Amino acid sequence: MATTTSPGDYRLPTNVKPSHYDITIRTDLDKLVFDGFVKISLDIEENTNSITLNSNDLTLGKATVTSDALKGSSVVETKQIVDHEQKRVAFQFPTEFTAGTKALLDLSFSGQLKDNMVGYYRSAWEHEGKTKHYALTQFEPTDARRAFPCWDEPQLKATFSITLISKVNTTNISNMPAKEEKTFSAQDHADLKEKLQSLDSEWKVTRYETTPPMSSYIVAFANGEFSHLETSVKMPLSGKTIPLRIYATSDVIHQAQFALDVKAKVLPIYEKVFDVEYPLPKLDTLVASDFDAGAMENWGLITGRTRSFLLDPNRADLMARKLVIYIQSHEVAHMWFGNITTMKWWDYLYLNEGLAFNSQHPWRTQNSKPTPSLLTDTLRLHLHSTQNYPRILSRSLVLMPTISIFDALSYSKAGSVLRMLAAHVGTDRFLHGVSIYLKNHLYGNSTTRDLWEGISRSTGQDILALMDNWITKVGFPVLTVTETDSGIKVRQDRFLETGIAEGKDNETIWNVPLSILSVKADGKASIDNSAVLDVREKTYSLDTSKPFKLNAGTNGVYRVLYSEERYKKIASELSKPDTPFSLEDRLGLISDSFALSKAALTKLSDAFTLIDALRDEKEYLAWSGISARLGEISSVWWEHPEIRDCLDTFRRSLFTPLVERLGYTYSDSDSTDITQLRTCAIEHAVSAGETSVVEELKSRFKYFVDNDDDSKIPPDLQRATFIAAVRYGGRAEFDAAKKIFDKPGTPSARVAAIAAMTATQDERLMQEVMQLTKSGSRDQDVVYFFRGLTTNRKARRLTTEFLKENYNEFYKRFSETYTLKYLIQESFSVLTTEKDLNDTLAFFDGKESSRFSLALAQSLDSIRARIAYIKHSTEDLEKWLKERK
Repeated sequence: MATTTSPGDYRLPTNVKPSHYDITIRTDLDKLVFDGFVKISLDIEENTNSITLNSNDLTLGKATVTSDALKGSSVVETKQIVDHEQKRVAFQFPTEFTAGTKALLDLSFSGQLKDNMVGYYRSAWEHEGKTKHYALTQFEPTDARRAFPCWDEPQLKATFSITLISKVNTTNISNMPAKEEKTFSAQDHADLKEKLQSLDSEWKVTRYETTPPMSSYIVAFANGEFSHLETSVKMPLSGKTIPLRIYATSDVIHQAQFALDVKAKVLPIYEKVFDVEYPLPKLDTLVASDFDAGAMENWGLITGRTRSFLLDPNRADLMARKLVIYIQSHEVAHMWFGNITTMKWWDYLYLNEGLAFNSQHPWRTQNSKPTPSLLTDTLRLHLHSTQNYPRILSRSLVLMPTISIFDALSYSKAGSVLRMLAAHVGTDRFLHGVSIYLKNHLYGNSTTRDLWEGISRSTGQDILALMDNWITKVGFPVLTVTETDSGIKVRQDRFLETGIAEGKDNETIWNVPLSILSVKADGKASIDNSAVLDVREKTYSLDTSKPFKLNAGTNGVYRVLYSEERYKKIASELSKPDTPFSLEDRLGLISDSFALSKAALTKLSDAFTLIDALRDEKEYLAWSGISARLGEISSVWWEHPEIRDCLDTFRRSLFTPLVERLGYTYSDSDSTDITQLRTCAIEHAVSAGETSVVEELKSRFKYFVDNDDDSKIPPDLQRATFIAAVRYGGRAEFDAAKKIFDKPGTPSARVAAIAAMTATQDERLMQEVMQLTKSGSRDQDVVYFFRGLTTNRKARRLTTEFLKENYNEFYKRFSETYTLKYLIQESFSVLTTEKDLNDTLAFFDGKESSRFSLALAQSLDSIRARIAYIKHSTEDLEKWLKERK
């Protein structure tokens, strides 16, 4: 689909429309195959003798249609035309079906349960020394067609009645509750005996209640030997009691309670805030051993990888807990955003993801103050992710091929733009507008205009005029602030990673909420949320003799460029105990200073001066921004030993005092902020090579290995300890990490072991790690290996060459999943020379890249930006670091 340019090339014909599916699927986990049949009720929209629908990698039987126009009689296809490129099939019939009538399409199908993590696929697990399999679905965006023939487009909603046939010793799950489950008998199931061969008492039949109208990509079912935990919640609007379950294999189900508890907490909160009843009679979650994405919001049956939903409550670090909270909350929010109300086409995906992201934090919906950790992740991860992609001139939030739309911008830019709007109009009015939007499109499909109309009704403002360019236009602005005698002049231009756009690339005018923070005569700070820059430049009255800042609270999706003199004044204010700049402001200033220096709009040394002024900072939120930016600088100058050594010295001067102050002991009485700050300080001291910290962690790892006792490794230090041991150790430490990887106690332990193995400084061990990505690791874990290896400067070029040498193998293995684009990004975006750029262009020249075209474009632009950064800032950076040494 990514190679086509006209919707007519890949959208289905509109001559017929499905209204209901009756699907029967038999799963044979012994033979790793499935088969079944589907009866699809159709509305005939135009006179036609042809019916086209989606099918991919299925063996289809003869299509039969029973039609009102034929007075209830049936006709069989005369011709079946398969379009392998567009994954669809057209059936020709000997008679014409009349517009305005109804018809029933009956079609059998069969397929293999592959291990490719798309469609209806198989996952493996170990039980009593044997490999066992179960089957589950992953359909978003266009893979329902791999499980059954269908109209696989989001706007073509229909109801679904699903029947699953499986071996009696297995469990079936689907979107809706089971209304009947019986062991197969010829008497009770005569219709099935006629359609499916070899049914006997070893099989059972599970019939499910009919779904509400829904899109094909959120249909879900699974079959296997599952265990489950359960609870229930009483919903605030309907008063109904909703049963909740979480399913997993028996070896890990004991780690699923926390995710179940999160789901029980957030489901009723969302119903109350959105003022729309949760429409289904249950909500399940299935934890999968093999899963391509993080998780999937199938209606009534959320699915996801082990790391997304499992943790050991006695050994879980804070990051693992936060990840489960975020993912489970995000997927539950999708029960409204995406499932009840769905985008009309995939170019509006951000309506699903942005609203789900903006609602995924429970503190947002309880009108309570957010904890620092939740707010940190909102700002640092998502806003920074958004603002890290200004270089892609061909990318807005809409009008992208289906396979490319699933990237950081659909999630983070959409969420951040909506967060900016909520801050501008007020959270309560924003949420009320979202509720109006949902109610106006219950069980329907929507576009951006529909959302803006709902918020406009709630606020009384023209939201379409205010927000349209933030969605439809590429990038975001940088605001240049010039101080005048009476205030400030603010100018907006499109921001690029390499500077300010010029000519036609700089024509967009955004409506920018300025959120001007100023200090009044009484010394108190106030914020003007009414100011909106809706022209190229405008002046504002302001007392510039006192501290001020645009984008108060760092809600806006833009950068702010001040004069060098103003940056010095801001830096001096940051270190004061009564600074008017909030935590969020300090994080925004740090992020802006480095982004602007990368674009050559300010000096990199100014950004370092700002950080130097914050060395007495006490809050994790600010330190998270500092550590992330310094990590990026280290990654850019990774092949400049003198700068790298000076930079590590500076990093040690920042983080070692924190470690000395906070120590290595975690307590239940610690705040979330202190816990995260301690972990951050220790991890970055290790990364910078602080000997005292490295030796402390190595000794703890040795005690663990020698005594099979991990009591000296706090859960929050597991990753740092493993990395320190292997990076500064040898074969013995590597083998110990490999042993943990092979048999991890938790998903977090497995990921930590991967991070450790990829940190080795021994080239022979690096080669062993690379070979693990070819055989010896689950497909879903390969990206963790590449991410770790390209973080390791000694392994970086080896990894890029390894991917090149094995490109065909990786392409064949991952071309149907999202993993391939991540491998491209991890392997190439970290390179820094003109030769790297030319070699990368040459390598991909002539290769089919539609599956990862955006990732490749971003990687190439990253290389270009790094080349420019090194060229214009090396001298400045080196001078500043040497003066501080």
